[in-house]
Amino acid sequence: MAKKILVVFGTRPEAIKLFPVIRALHETDGVEPVVCVSAQHRGLLDQVLDIAGIVPDHDLDLMTPGQSLDALTASLLVELGKVMDIERPDRVMVQGDTATVMCAALAAYYRRIPVDHVEAGLRSGDIYQPWPEEVNRKVVGSFAALHFAPTETAASALKAENVDPATIHVTGNTVIDALHWVTERIAREPELAAGLADFEERFADKRIIGVTSHRRENFGGGLEAIAEAIRRIAARDDVALIFPVHPNPNVRAVMDEALGGLDNVAMIEPLDYPHFAHLLSLADIMLTDSGGVQEEAPALGKPVLVMRETTERPEGVAAGTARLVGTDADRIVAEVERLLDDPSAYEAMARAHNPFGDGKSAERIARLVADAG
Repeated sequence: MAKKILVVFGTRPEAIKLFPVIRALHETDGVEPVVCVSAQHRGLLDQVLDIAGIVPDHDLDLMTPGQSLDALTASLLVELGKVMDIERPDRVMVQGDTATVMCAALAAYYRRIPVDHVEAGLRSGDIYQPWPEEVNRKVVGSFAALHFAPTETAASALKAENVDPATIHVTGNTVIDALHWVTERIAREPELAAGLADFEERFADKRIIGVTSHRRENFGGGLEAIAEAIRRIAARDDVALIFPVHPNPNVRAVMDEALGGLDNVAMIEPLDYPHFAHLLSLADIMLTDSGGVQEEAPALGKPVLVMRETTERPEGVAAGTARLVGTDADRIVAEVERLLDDPSAYEAMARAHNPFGDGKSAERIARLVADAG
């Protein structure tokens, strides 16, 4: 009888990193994946479900405007528990560090269901950077049955927390699987990412900087400094910035006030996954406070400047594919201009080896889950 695996996720990044695993589970003998989405992010999640061809078995649709973390946590824990009581899975799989991840793992633990954690072992060492993600993943890491660490560094972090080494498996990061899949599909079906064609034409004679910024710990002064840095970078006539602005009003209001009306700053709506992958391919530099971009951009040879004080992905910094620049406007501007004006500095980052995977992580994870006792 097939082993039932309840795969739970709620946000766009989780969906991107789990759809290759769901596909691999479907192709693996002895397992039956069942998909549950919390819809912690509704529209952004649906974009990935559509392109990946995933129809959830359970859709909790829990997103509400202005929802507090404690209200979200309470509803997630109760509703995910109901799904587990209906499905009675053999194992529960989660990915990363969202509220959905932590609550799904906790609900499974309450039912003595083994939890398999994809992208396990990421640690920044600061429980408020990123917040609340650092604590979410530490909670899951304290009782998961299988820890799928993307790198040896992540595996070492788990061992330092006294996690049983026999439960830790270095698999690479599934985001590279997803990126390879979507770029190959865009090559076959260019219309999937045709929505950026106007910007490609408009900025054909400029070096493009892609920007993402949405981290909670940067709300307020951090975002204001990031906006100031972007405004100063945009004063150069040889660059253009393409900035899919996160829908959170804390982000949008700051960026609209600081950057509205600048000809070479394209503030656009959030991109679906194929268009975002295409933006990565178009950009010369990625300027971000995101976690996933630190893994994705180096796979395409694009330097990443990380607008955070710490990162739970130190492998990129160590390998030279990413550089921490914080949220000080002067430093952000200086680091961007260094890459723009110093070809050797640019090439050193662009050609550095990406430490995050080879595109076969999902296959490894599916096999390990199938073989688990």
